Amino acid sequence: MSVQIMTYLFVGLTFLLYITIAIKSRAFSTSDFYIAGAHVPPLANGLATAADWMSAASFISMAGIISFMGRDGSVYLMGWTGGYVLLAMLIAPYLRDFGKFTVPDFIGERYYSQTARMVALLCAIFVSFTYVAGQMRGVGVVFSRFLEVDINIGVLIGMTIVFFYAVLGGMKGITYTQVAQYCVLIFAFMVPAIFISLLMTGNIIPHIGFGSELNPEYGGGYLLDRLDGLNQELGFTAYTESIRSKLDVFFITAALMLGTAGLPHVIIRFFTVPNVRAARKSALYALIFIAILYTTAPTIAAFARTNLINTVSNVEYNEMPEWFKTWEATNLIVFEDKNDDGRIQYLADPEANELTVDRDIIVLANPEIAQLPNWVVALVAAGGLAAALSTAAGLLLVISSAISHDLLKSNLMPQISEKKELLSARIAIFFAVCIAGYFGINPPGFVAEVVAFAFGLASSSFFPAIVLGIFYKRMNKEGAISGMLVGIIFTASYIIYYTFINPAADNAEGWWLGISPEGIGTLGTILNFFTAFVVCYFTAEPPQEVQAMVEDIRVPG
Repeated sequence: MSVQIMTYLFVGLTFLLYITIAIKSRAFSTSDFYIAGAHVPPLANGLATAADWMSAASFISMAGIISFMGRDGSVYLMGWTGGYVLLAMLIAPYLRDFGKFTVPDFIGERYYSQTARMVALLCAIFVSFTYVAGQMRGVGVVFSRFLEVDINIGVLIGMTIVFFYAVLGGMKGITYTQVAQYCVLIFAFMVPAIFISLLMTGNIIPHIGFGSELNPEYGGGYLLDRLDGLNQELGFTAYTESIRSKLDVFFITAALMLGTAGLPHVIIRFFTVPNVRAARKSALYALIFIAILYTTAPTIAAFARTNLINTVSNVEYNEMPEWFKTWEATNLIVFEDKNDDGRIQYLADPEANELTVDRDIIVLANPEIAQLPNWVVALVAAGGLAAALSTAAGLLLVISSAISHDLLKSNLMPQISEKKELLSARIAIFFAVCIAGYFGINPPGFVAEVVAFAFGLASSSFFPAIVLGIFYKRMNKEGAISGMLVGIIFTASYIIYYTFINPAADNAEGWWLGISPEGIGTLGTILNFFTAFVVCYFTAEPPQEVQAMVEDIRVPG
């Protein structure tokens, strides 16, 4: 059976499963729609949180970016994993104890201000749309290759599926759909990793294969030594060598960590469980489920990079396998025969290099490069879609709840009935899906890069306001509002300038203090904290009842 037919079969069956779950878990109240009635068991919530957390950036792009960046790519592993620990220990239990539906809801109540609520609402929408752009690009990449449809058609199909189960089930439907999506994506991620490790090193456990010797047919020697040599032969930096400055590595890692702790679509998951104890348990489960994929990603990156170089370097173009020509049709692999010798020259020198490989295809193409069975290739396609769609659904729900609950119910239309609020939430999802689809068709960058921008924006806007709201009762509305505005405006301006206005300065010399756009969120966070403290010092204390409330949410109950 061909890859395309197998893919249609796998994707069709998984989509049918998601839709069936959404129908059986449909929401009938705003509580069901926003927080699944707060009745989700910790294990199920841990699975759903892991799926919500491990987006297309984790499944499709993280191993790809490590594969191309080598050691420098470890910042994504450290930032995203460490950030989840920070979220689970420092923020989630206290927000769950506070008992609000959304992050803007918490900020509006904690800082006793509708202005603070509106600033947080705008930040949530901005961050969520930036993040969802990466997910929709992931959907388009998968569809354009494996279903061999135009990338725009692929995005439209993904939009339709997400819209159906998000509108029908709300958080309740999304939660149980994400449980199924986690099972699909982790199986799809681990199976090829195990296969390839067994083929290349004889070890069934990829993590052991990562530090093992290669089989003779793959060149022998230890995997990372072999990969260092292959990279250097082509003029690339050794795979295990870092070329980024320590300052930039620190700033990127910190931005990803702090951004994790400020992501609205992850934070809201802790409101779906019955109590604080259940929130802590679900955080532990989620961390275990996340670690399975995150500890495997570096092994896939190294195996894929080795196979790619061995397959394409200095090989006759006419002798390339079928997968190469199929990916060429998507324009995600581009071969330009500059010297007209009919051979592929894959080199670090941009003047001599004849091959351009989009880093987002590494995980998806990896089974084909390693010549694994067609059903494994199709499984990976289904897993990539599960990862992208699960996170997209969570983000769209954040946007929907921000508009229906924080803008309408809590601000413009406080007398709105529950039925009308639920209808407005569903209408908001429709418009959010349309905007997300536009970003999927016109993405601002590769998946992990776009997602890193979202984390920087979340870090520079939400993280200080949430942490100070929980642990510093003296923080007032003036300080929080000023900090959020300074943080997100500075970070967004830097990202926009160095990504769209002056992208030619994509090097350490062009960046301010040598800090890349992916890491500037850390500086934005520092500016947020500084501004908040300065403004707070020169303005009035919060009301006593607010200070008492802050004390109360930190008391175990």
